[in-house]
Amino acid sequence: MPEIVELLASPVRRYQGRPADGPEPAPPGELVRQIRIRAGLGIVGDRYFGRQAHRDASITVIAQESLPPGAGLAQVRRNILVAGIDVDSLVGSVLSLDSGDGPVRLRVNRAAKPCAWMDAVIGPGAWRALRGRGGVRCTPLDDGVLRLGPVVATTTS
Repeated sequence: MPEIVELLASPVRRYQGRPADGPEPAPPGELVRQIRIRAGLGIVGDRYFGRQAHRDASITVIAQESLPPGAGLAQVRRNILVAGIDVDSLVGSVLSLDSGDGPVRLRVNRAAKPCAWMDAVIGPGAWRALRGRGGVRCTPLDDGVLRLGPVVATTTS
């Protein structure tokens, strides 16, 4: 059964400037057990919540199977880490996730391309390894809550 492995709602951007300068410090509590989602706005408390420039990409989802061992959301800066769902193949679809509080639909708009920061925070070669497997950028279509653990996942065109 698919599951939600990690959730990230961070109020700050950590990767600014050059990777050689290192990331900004992580705020405490950015990895959470649940997230509250608002349709068209994103994740409550996240840095991209309600930002006009990010309305079609306010939530990012990545598959655990795409990441090197030991890497997680703190490094790749995506919002939802899932296992058992090939999210990179879902561009153009609607992904529905239900972790027990009702379904939350996400319109999968485009690939979330990795950047050079991946080599700095995960290790050399991570940027290249994540090309085509960096997750997806989504627009939330429903208000709802997602929690860690098993999830019912469905897709529609």
